[in-house]
Amino acid sequence: MSNPVFFTAPGTLNQQVPGSAFVLGGTEARHAVTVKRIGVGEAVDIADGAGKRLTGTVTAVAAGELTVECVDLAEEPRPGTRLVLVQALAKGDRDELAAETATELGIDAVIPWQAERSIVRWKAERAAKAHAKWQSVVTAAAKQARRAWIPEVRAAVDGVGLQAAVAAADLAVILHEDAVRPLRQVLEAWLESVGSGEVVADDAGSREVLLIVGPEGGISPREVTRLCDAGAVTALLGHHVLRSSTAGPAATVLASDILGRW
Repeated sequence: MSNPVFFTAPGTLNQQVPGSAFVLGGTEARHAVTVKRIGVGEAVDIADGAGKRLTGTVTAVAAGELTVECVDLAEEPRPGTRLVLVQALAKGDRDELAAETATELGIDAVIPWQAERSIVRWKAERAAKAHAKWQSVVTAAAKQARRAWIPEVRAAVDGVGLQAAVAAADLAVILHEDAVRPLRQVLEAWLESVGSGEVVADDAGSREVLLIVGPEGGISPREVTRLCDAGAVTALLGHHVLRSSTAGPAATVLASDILGRW
């Protein structure tokens, strides 16, 4: 069984070497001690959410504090091709469920999208709270999945903002039931044109693929036209029409396989 993962702030693991002691505090330490009941002698991983992962052994436990002796410190590179889920806001927390599940399956970033047919609306103070909640959900899912990278929940976009994101992406795919080409065919053709999806050690040469999912009512024809004018392509995910909470995770699985990440 893999070690439980607890997160610390980016940069806090930089000075760690085998044999050094790292003290985890705050809410993560309280969760480890009071909820997970981690004890002395147990193996744990401490990740900074930005690729660094400390594997160590607990040497001391106190109220709200966990001391870990570093056994190994590794850095996991970002994928050469990053998968970004553009998730339309949906009712009943289906949008949060999509972000959560896609994180467990390997998505690299999430963009909340205020689509024309979205019933849910993020406005003013509610937008800030909703964004913070999404980031919290994604962070918890990354911890559950034992990830060293926490996907970023980017600022919410409207139609104009999404068109700009599409134009900047290396590939933007609208998952749409009326599309002609299957998603697999679209991704394989793109990958053949740009080369492999191998990991890289830094941001140089990295690419982004947007997977765009509409709300319960679907993406409006006008939105499809505008996004395609900005450079997006449509793709069919499968024989069945999936819920907004299912389409993104399903596409993440397929894309991860095609890109050689699984």
